[in-house]
Amino acid sequence: MKFDGQLALVTGASRGIGAATAVALAKEGAHVIITARSSEGLEKIEEQIHEAGGNATIAPLDLTDGDSIGRLAAAISERWEALDIFVLNAAMLGSLGPVAGIDGKEFNSVLTLNLIAQQALIAGFDPMLRKSTNARLLAISSSVARSPRAFWGAYASSKAALENLVLSYGEEVRNLGKVRTATIDPIRTRTDMRAKAYPGEDPMTLKTPDVVADRLVEILASDFETGEHFVLS
Repeated sequence: MKFDGQLALVTGASRGIGAATAVALAKEGAHVIITARSSEGLEKIEEQIHEAGGNATIAPLDLTDGDSIGRLAAAISERWEALDIFVLNAAMLGSLGPVAGIDGKEFNSVLTLNLIAQQALIAGFDPMLRKSTNARLLAISSSVARSPRAFWGAYASSKAALENLVLSYGEEVRNLGKVRTATIDPIRTRTDMRAKAYPGEDPMTLKTPDVVADRLVEILASDFETGEHFVLS
């Protein structure tokens, strides 16, 4: 198994890419900690993992609650010494519309989850990542982070900032240990977020989250260079 004996943490793991990635990592031997707001959704994924012979720990929490991330990091560090795999997947789309018409309250929510919470996660688990002999951090991004698109300004700006944040962290720890970071553009995947953004699209024309998860497993098992950006065709 590729990740036998390793500890992984996947956010937004109750459905879609996060759920599929958690199951795929568990199948390869990792003990996977799965987080999301939905306890029911996490329990279903935990059951899938156990049925596949893997091991998981569920941690229901709202990442926009500033104190919840610190509590999670403290609880996990009491039980495990190092974090080997960290997949930052949780995000929200928000409403699509012109930049001049962005609702400030909703924009704040998008930035809180897609960016501010991600920084808090990195900060909270930085000590455990540094204790790993081969830590890998992957952040799920989007094509709009690098190719601006009309009416996507709010979501796109949050993802562009996330990429910069993650890659900056990678440069900071490049020579301090074995932490490597990368960003992922999954492209055209059959998720609830995609359905919300493109309500008229035929979902059967899109690849499933399992395909993305299998590719993420390959990337995590490889010797990728820190700072790489992967586009999954």
